[in-house]
Amino acid sequence: MREQHLHAALKEWYREKGDLTEVGVEGFVIDLVRDEVLIEIQTRGFSSMRRKLDRLLDAHPIRLVHPIAAEKWIRRLDEEGSEVSRRRSPKRGIAADVGAELVSFPGLLSHPNFTLEVLLVQEEEVRLPDATSWRRNGWKLAERRLVGILERVEFSEPEHLIGLLPDGLPDPFTTADLAAGLGRTRHLAQEVAYCLREAGVLAVTGRSKHGIEYALPNG
Repeated sequence: MREQHLHAALKEWYREKGDLTEVGVEGFVIDLVRDEVLIEIQTRGFSSMRRKLDRLLDAHPIRLVHPIAAEKWIRRLDEEGSEVSRRRSPKRGIAADVGAELVSFPGLLSHPNFTLEVLLVQEEEVRLPDATSWRRNGWKLAERRLVGILERVEFSEPEHLIGLLPDGLPDPFTTADLAAGLGRTRHLAQEVAYCLREAGVLAVTGRSKHGIEYALPNG
């Protein structure tokens, strides 16, 4: 339930005149079909797409659309649905956050039929009371709602992933440097570096006391 509203809103925002919706293709249901292109809106969990992509990608161009919340508001409702509070989250998503999902199949951008599009969005996260939800102090995530679209970032070939790297990285750099440049955890930086390495646009140049060192092949 938690992603239905966001998924439906993104599909409607993305739909153009002439697009077909919820189309059956070789045993799979596709969100949108635009001419020959199959468009899938995936709000999370790229790994669940593996079987569909393995089956369809060789015969069909596929565009995978993934939203990242660049701006988020957290809205709390009581049991009757009345608003208790609404505040802006300090967390701001960036395009590089897609590394946490792309790590499921980092080499896929080498396939000529595959395109990944990241949407940086404004999102509202609706929470409801839940006494068993200790992780959120008695609140559970009910749904995510689309507020607006801020930016579209397209990746249609491996080299486009270089755009995920922040400016000012040393040469070579470690994932500690990358984490600092992105303002993210070392774990996310490791996922981003892995994706770029597996896509063939980042090379391992050695190892220091700070970890594996990376550089662009032509760097």
